[in-house]
Amino acid sequence: MNEMLDFVKALSDANRLKILGLLARQPYSGEELAALLNLKASTVSHHLAKLLQVGLVSAKTESYYNVYQLDEKALEAKSRNIFSQENLAASIADVDAGAYDNKVVRDYVRKDGSLKTIPAQRKKLEAILRYVVKAFEVNKRYSEKKVNEILSGYHEDTASLRRELVGYSLMKREGGGGEYWRE
Repeated sequence: MNEMLDFVKALSDANRLKILGLLARQPYSGEELAALLNLKASTVSHHLAKLLQVGLVSAKTESYYNVYQLDEKALEAKSRNIFSQENLAASIADVDAGAYDNKVVRDYVRKDGSLKTIPAQRKKLEAILRYVVKAFEVNKRYSEKKVNEILSGYHEDTASLRRELVGYSLMKREGGGGEYWRE
């Protein structure tokens, strides 16, 4: 995570991006970069230090000058590594994936667990259906009558709840009034 933040911070400055753009064309000394960008040499030196720190730029000494060049292979490798699915997934490890559902449930459910109303918005409806489907055991088969009995504890419109649970694939149903189950 820190590597990702350092990399993104290094790229989050317009002058550093300009330096990378110039170095993508050819190597330059700090003095040349300062003149090209109309910046003080100390400012360019600061930016180059940030880019060196994350490995995007390399330097070699020629005479009295350090000549900088873009390390394209390092840029590609770092980008691929830092922004891999695995690293991006790790960056959200401490995020509560159920926070939205919990908020919707708090807004739509009474203290006794029943619904105040069935949400009209699709996202909110999905959250409520994920809450309701927990009343059914996985792989247990239920008659339509039993499903209605369970759903009546949530809302009087059991037909809508039943239809939506099936429609959102949270429950399966055999045709013609057959059994319902949760996979």
